[in-house]
Amino acid sequence: MELFIPSLMLGLVTSLHCVSMCGPMVVTYALKGAEDGTVVQRLVPNLAYQAAKIASYVLVGLLLGAAGSALDLDAVRPYVMLIAGAYMIVLALSMTGRARWAARLTPRPPAFLLRAFTAVRRKAVDDAEHGRSTMATPVTFGLLTGLMPCAPLMAAQLNAAASGSAVSGAVAMFAFGLGTAPLMLGFGTASGLLPRQWKERMMTALAVVVIVFGVTYLNRGAMLLGSPVTLQSARNAVFGQSEGVDAAGYAIAPDGVTEVSLVIEGTRFVPETLSIPAGTPVRLIVDRRESSPCSDQLAVPALGVLADLADNATTVVELPATADGRYTLTCGMGMMSGSLVVGGSGSATAPTASTATPAETPSIPACACCGNSGTDETIEGAASVEGDVQRMSVDVTNGYDPNVIRLTAGVPAEITFSQASGCMAEVMSEDLGFYEDLTGGPKTIRIEADALQPGEYSFSCGMRMVFGTIIVE
Repeated sequence: MELFIPSLMLGLVTSLHCVSMCGPMVVTYALKGAEDGTVVQRLVPNLAYQAAKIASYVLVGLLLGAAGSALDLDAVRPYVMLIAGAYMIVLALSMTGRARWAARLTPRPPAFLLRAFTAVRRKAVDDAEHGRSTMATPVTFGLLTGLMPCAPLMAAQLNAAASGSAVSGAVAMFAFGLGTAPLMLGFGTASGLLPRQWKERMMTALAVVVIVFGVTYLNRGAMLLGSPVTLQSARNAVFGQSEGVDAAGYAIAPDGVTEVSLVIEGTRFVPETLSIPAGTPVRLIVDRRESSPCSDQLAVPALGVLADLADNATTVVELPATADGRYTLTCGMGMMSGSLVVGGSGSATAPTASTATPAETPSIPACACCGNSGTDETIEGAASVEGDVQRMSVDVTNGYDPNVIRLTAGVPAEITFSQASGCMAEVMSEDLGFYEDLTGGPKTIRIEADALQPGEYSFSCGMRMVFGTIIVE
């Protein structure tokens, strides 16, 4: 669905081109004989033409998207995007009329399509001469429009083909057709003409829009190939590039593999630049907090990694041992931007309490890998009851303070954790079912009364290296 708005905007701008190039044909082919009728008499065949045109666009988008989906996980897909992007730019240059070489690369209508248009034209003239009015003519012309080798239409079709699925391709072409409809509808009903000056301006605007689409697809292809030259690398060269974020120092799992956490939220990586150690396998713990189709895969092209990610869940992605360097991190469509900095300053440290149970760990162990290392001391705090809610604030500056929270059973609780970073950036409890990111500011977690039954419940940082206990009495 991410293609709907861009395709709609392309259609709106393209409608200026449609009026200039196809408007006279619409009046001559599709609306012949209705020129002198009432507004309703002119509007009905125009609506029939627009509906048939959009239907043809959707069908073509469905077929192109289905064909493109066959390349979704194939090594050819990045090259398809590069070709699509380059060809969109050629099409845009041909629209300006100033690049003859580009115009020669734009396909001409095939003979069968020209014959079909001629037949529609003859029928329209014959119907008009005999005073007949039929919906067959505008519908036929509308269906044929989806096959025309029009430059902006071809750009939209390339966009649909590279969308990655039949449904996405159909949605993109539906949005494009919808965008072209309002201005064409008004033109067909009024049977007016655009001034020459308007045509020149709108062609320039349209060419710019198509070039933007072309550059976007070139960049997506480059991202999927792991190219060092992308829009993101150009931005970093101009404004400087961020260093890798050690999101938790690194944790060593019981099987000896280094584990690093990564969050996907709002169709972006958090952090955008992630530092991992060199020369050792790494297990990315990817917490995907959305269901957007754009982020349903994670790719590290230079390492040959392309992994499917579950919606609103955590997925483990294995990375091979890697040499020092900076590697592109993206989604399966090449639309998300991130980096892996290999050989960062973090050091792998085995968590001393990652396997401890709540009963064994009523307090908080030190986190040796973090700047805010915590404390071994047990710090207790009891929630204060305010009205029908019990409240407690927890300082996460240096571990959890308090790290043992006493609550009253059967009363809703609100626990506010302060803003944090590093290995304390997230707080979670499998026992009570909460998980919050603290990097953006303090977060209040509400626990309903029915969940607060007498007993002990654990909570921890996102890396499960710093623990606390909630005691319900």
